[in-house]
Amino acid sequence: MNKIGFDNEKYLKMQSERIKERIAAFGGKLYLEFGGKLFDDYHASRVLPGFKPDSKIKMLTQLKDEAEIVIVISAQDIEKNKVRSDLGITYDMDVLRLIDAFRGYGLYVGSVCLTHFANQASAVAYQKKLESLGMKVYRHYPIEGYPSNIPLIVSDDGYGKNEYIETTRSLIVITAPGPGSGKMATCLSQVYHEYKRGIKAGYAKYETFPIWNLPLKHPVNLAYEAATADLNDVNMIDPFHLEAYGETTVNYNRDVEVFPVLNAMFEKIMGESPYKSPTDMGVNMAGFGIVDDDVCREASKQEIIRRYFNTRCQVLKGHADMDQVYKIELLMKQAGVTVDDRPVVSMAKVKAETTGEPAAALELPDGRFVTGKTSDLLGASSALLLNALKLLAGIEDEVELISPATIEPIQDLKVNHLGNVNPRLHTDEVLIALSICALTDEKAERAMQQIQSLKGSEVHSSVILSHVDINVFRKLGVNLTCEPVYQNKKLYHH
Repeated sequence: MNKIGFDNEKYLKMQSERIKERIAAFGGKLYLEFGGKLFDDYHASRVLPGFKPDSKIKMLTQLKDEAEIVIVISAQDIEKNKVRSDLGITYDMDVLRLIDAFRGYGLYVGSVCLTHFANQASAVAYQKKLESLGMKVYRHYPIEGYPSNIPLIVSDDGYGKNEYIETTRSLIVITAPGPGSGKMATCLSQVYHEYKRGIKAGYAKYETFPIWNLPLKHPVNLAYEAATADLNDVNMIDPFHLEAYGETTVNYNRDVEVFPVLNAMFEKIMGESPYKSPTDMGVNMAGFGIVDDDVCREASKQEIIRRYFNTRCQVLKGHADMDQVYKIELLMKQAGVTVDDRPVVSMAKVKAETTGEPAAALELPDGRFVTGKTSDLLGASSALLLNALKLLAGIEDEVELISPATIEPIQDLKVNHLGNVNPRLHTDEVLIALSICALTDEKAERAMQQIQSLKGSEVHSSVILSHVDINVFRKLGVNLTCEPVYQNKKLYHH
């Protein structure tokens, strides 16, 4: 059974109290940078078993009367159609999803800020789209020499050139679809503009990873580096904190690099800085929520392996480069793991070699394993799902949950009417067919009742799966990896 390594309720209580303390420390207005993902932090839930993906948003709703949300997106990410790997949607589309989601919780979204704006055609078009939807949009521009040229940055020719984001509440939450969007720079720019207008304002940072009070090479922190390999983030000892307090804490390079900017800003505007280190800026209490370190260590090691396979597949698709793979390979060595530590990998490869066709393997949360092979009727993933549901429901392996007589008309529809070349059923089609069979077949109904039990399972495929199958596994809460090879030698894969 899946073990719990993190006490979510304890974490929420401590985190809420810490944020309220920080709000009280600044008079008037606080810009709170929310790192990571607010609604669906699945990375945190994978490396900290017991962490709820929506923990942050639940805490934020307690402050919704005081809070205003500004969503930040980099114009560079819009230009290159950057995709959220966990949801499979682009960052610009995710901004729209986030706005809807925030509003669904009764939270006020004031505006969107386009950072790194340099008149990119796609960013200009995106601004027009947002404005047509009734959203206020602001632009922040690249600053030459950032982050080291402090005199320029903290001046009218630096932050001063950015558009001032009009806000109306005391707690301004700055969030984004993903890392590297420019959240911190947006906060600092706003603080600069506030003081130019005679308004007192403070800044604090709420970032789950890296966890400052865990060791530098703890697997939880290494998994964070693996997750941000595309950003070239590096965890490091916070030198400012070590010098100020004689205590070793962990931060990451971008925060350490930008800290002198923040220090210089506060010193110039307020006479002194309220912080002595990047660690001081943070309000993260996640490290205190860990109740079983061994469980979190093992979960994090598995996440690093998953990131390795996912990045290799992204390289093949042209969405990543080999430098990212090399970095994760180094992280795997530091964590003391290899791909062989993910049991479903070897099982899927052996099944594929034995059958001569694509295959897949699944490990259930209770530790049992099942495989699936390609047939004339079903793809390997579809067969795998049915085999797993039969195992969970205690149904004999030889039982056909979906008869060929049910599958063949669907294949006829796909090939002869919808123009598909591959007649085999995808996972979504299999689940729909199974749900229809469940109306008249008791065993099919039993199998359908086990779908929720798949959540938390581990799956590996011997080939890269279709977008349809990847999305189905994602929606089922299954952790999927694939070998970085396509099923065929075609140049176009959809």
